[in-house]
Amino acid sequence: MQKIKLSHFTCNYKYQYFGHQKNLVLSNSLGTNYSMWDDNIKFLSLHFNILRYDSRGHGASTINQSTASISDLGADVLELLKFLKLEQVYFCGLSIGGLVGQWLAIHYSGSFEKIIISNTAAKIGTLESWNARIKQVSEFGLSSILEPTAARWFTLAYRKQFPQKVEAILDDFENTSIEGYMASCRAVSEADFRTQLKQIKIPVLIIVGTQDEVTTKADGEWIQKQVPLAQLVGLDAAHLSNMEHPAAFANHIIVFTKN
Repeated sequence: MQKIKLSHFTCNYKYQYFGHQKNLVLSNSLGTNYSMWDDNIKFLSLHFNILRYDSRGHGASTINQSTASISDLGADVLELLKFLKLEQVYFCGLSIGGLVGQWLAIHYSGSFEKIIISNTAAKIGTLESWNARIKQVSEFGLSSILEPTAARWFTLAYRKQFPQKVEAILDDFENTSIEGYMASCRAVSEADFRTQLKQIKIPVLIIVGTQDEVTTKADGEWIQKQVPLAQLVGLDAAHLSNMEHPAAFANHIIVFTKN
């Protein structure tokens, strides 16, 4: 476990050097920690050194405020990269991590070679739906939404085939800091990049889950139409497509970053 005190929180991260020139940052989804990428590492490590980190209030990272924005979370990535002095950096973020990726691509494209955004949208949900979720977890805890979370994150086939993996990530979800979860919900509720995507000047890969009911295939296709240098690929998965198809997910990244 590696930790660094950044400007606004103590960040738990894991940097693995595999002898490559390319560095890949992996950014987790809401309510998870960097272990969500475990099944992807054996494939990605053949091509990249890998930086994983727990976002504010997730995993073993701390949080010191009740609200956060996607720009705050993006600035955390830039500060961590500066501390580690990494070059030839690629970024991959899923869900809220995909929102962070969009913000980085819009505002700091010069810091990245290419960006991958997965299972995300330019605008995720509505303010009303996020406020309802915040109210739910503030009153009854994260355990009160475990069942619908599992259904959103994984297809029924995956849940039946890999019940232990599902149970493990739901345990991580239930143990996420309530303050961290609600702050990130507020960040997602306020994020809207629909008018800014045309500004992105670097190549972007969009990975969608064809069974994702949270951030749909149509959401990914809409982003593709807005971003000048965007590609889109689909996986037969729900929201956590990297877990449902770890090899295929990794291969899409590898192919996209070859040139």
